[in-house]
Amino acid sequence: MQDTYKTIAAASEGIYKEKGSKFLAYAFPVNSKEEIEENITLLRKKYFDARHHCYAWQLGGNTRTFDDGEPSGTAGKPIYGQILSYQLTNILIVVVRYFGGVLLGTGGLTKAYRQAASEALKNAATVERTITENIRITFPYEKTSAAMKILKENEIVPSKPSYDRQGICTMPVQVRLRDVEKIKNMFEDF
Repeated sequence: MQDTYKTIAAASEGIYKEKGSKFLAYAFPVNSKEEIEENITLLRKKYFDARHHCYAWQLGGNTRTFDDGEPSGTAGKPIYGQILSYQLTNILIVVVRYFGGVLLGTGGLTKAYRQAASEALKNAATVERTITENIRITFPYEKTSAAMKILKENEIVPSKPSYDRQGICTMPVQVRLRDVEKIKNMFEDF
């Protein structure tokens, strides 16, 4: 089971200039559609005087591209092509264009948006992240030592437990996706 993915470690920037037009590229690691919208909104406010704010994002299996008034397929798709080229997910790339007075044509636009996105990614460090799932484990108080041993052996960081009046401990933990069933089964034996 694939439970890792590659993304960028932190936000990065790139710039590309062509025939007077300036393409400012921003790449962001993201974990939700809300984060995507926040970053797009911030850039729209910051560069309110720019002609276009084109973007592409991939979040898990979901993707979106947006040309923002550029000819169809000349902005969002080439930006998304760079996300695929670098094999990234949980990422947003926005390219802000200031028009320089010279039309670039569809080929020129495609190249410019692709190159700007590439520049932002060249300036980013990539990291591999692990997909985890939040689960709650329960066990009797007298099994606390054995439970902590299981967590340690499986490199799971324990959180603060809560105990009920019957001496049952409940503890939320983050478990690597590939290990979820194994851990659940171990604690069912308790």
